[in-house]
Amino acid sequence: MVVAAAAVVAVVAAAAAAAAAAAAVAAVAAAAAVVAAVAAVVAAVAAAVAVAVAVAVAVVVVAAAAGTPATDPGRGFA
Repeated sequence: MVVAAAAVVAVVAAAAAAAAAAAAVAAVAAAAAVVAAVAAVVAAVAAAVAVAVAVAVAVVVVAAAAGTPATDPGRGFA
């Protein structure tokens, strides 16, 4: 009887350890999901910044080619 009780205790302890391990794995998976979401946001912001920089460069290039007062201070006052 004592051996059977010890076996039951061992099985319960093993089940508890397995549940704790599963909870730890779930926590790691949740943390990985958060990291992935943050990485996606960072990538989206980087893409938006890249587009904004490209537009700004294009505006400056077009303005320089047109010789606007911003790039040719004497123009527009003649």
